[in-house]
Parts: sequence; C-alpha cells; structure tokens
Amino acid sequence: MITLLKEYKHLFSQRDFLISFFASLVFLVVSFIINWYAGVYATANASNPVTDIVLSNVRTFDVDGIFVFGTIFFWTFMILLGLKDPKTIPFLFASVALFVVVRSLFISLTHIGPFPTQIVIDSNIIDKFSFGGDLFFSGHTGLPYLMALVFWRNTILRAFFILSSISFGIIVLLAHLHYSIDVLSAFFITYTIYHIAERLFKGEREIFYGKLKSK
Repeated sequence: MITLLKEYKHLFSQRDFLISFFASLVFLVVSFIINWYAGVYATANASNPVTDIVLSNVRTFDVDGIFVFGTIFFWTFMILLGLKDPKTIPFLFASVALFVVVRSLFISLTHIGPFPTQIVIDSNIIDKFSFGGDLFFSGHTGLPYLMALVFWRNTILRAFFILSSISFGIIVLLAHLHYSIDVLSAFFITYTIYHIAERLFKGEREIFYGKLKSK
C-alpha cells in the first residue's frame, strides 16, 4: 500500500502524466456523451429486424443474470486493475474512449431493429449504456478484446480478457441481444481501433510501459 501511494505521488507530480491523465479523462467523458446521443438516435430510427443464421436457428436462453453481473464484474475488475497500476490509466481511458467513439459512429450509420426474440434485461445500470438499437458492433465482445490487446504482454490478463470476450459474445447471441455479425465484426474492428490508439496516443502508451521520465 505504501509503495502504491508513493507511485501515485510520483506520477501526479509529473507534468506529462497530469496532462495525459486529464486529457484522456475528458476524452472518455466526451465519448460517453457521444455514445448516449448515438444510441438514442439509432434506437429512434431502428428499422425492422432481419434474419440471422445463428439467431434464427437457436432458441433464446435466459442469461439475464449472467449478462448483468458479468458486465458489472468486468467493469469492477477494470477499475481495480487501473487503480492498482495507475500508470496504465491514461492509455486505458484514451483507448476505451476511442473505442466508444468509433462504435458510436457505427451505430449511427446502421439502424437494424433488435431481433424479436431477444430477452429483456432487467437492470437500471445496464440500461444507462444500452438503448436497444445500438447493435453494430457488439461492445460486450469488443471491449474485453481491446483490453486483451492492451495487456497483451501479460499472459494471464490476455487469457482472461480473450476468454471474457468470447464468453460475452456467446452470451449476447444466446440472449439474442446481438446479431451474429455484431459479434464477429467486433474482433476485426476492435483490432483496428487498438492499432489506431497506439499511434494516436503514443505518449500515453509510453507511460503505460513505465517510460515516464522524471522532470
């Protein structure tokens, strides 16, 4: 605990870290605002549902509890992971924000209606971030995969996040919350987002690897 407090004190005494931290935090907040407007717009303009090779041939499973508590566990784990290693926070904020903005763009362009047999998610928390028409692409699949790419050098975290990504992909399909293309495309789009983030946020990435120099 004392070592962690010293690290916080050291990092927040560095001008470069402070700039990266607050800039990425603002970007993250702005991305959530953009996501809200995009989700409302996509839902209001949603068209009719379409057939799907998976959803049309697999019955709906009531995985409401797994979906809700799995999401809460994932975000709690992410928060604790960042707090435990504060130098990772700026790049985490920035990469997640870029992910949210790119996804907001995609859901603004694509307005396919929800599959008619999807389960109803009974959670006030999840409802704040999901609107019903924000389908393409799956955030529950993409975000854990993004974290796997971010923490790729850590074998344990990489395996955990890849497993989480696959698990969430299966869950949203079983619940008919996403079309199969939403889940499959998430891996390819997220891979591109990560490499864009590496180029856009080089300073934050260097801090992530502990390359912040003392002034």
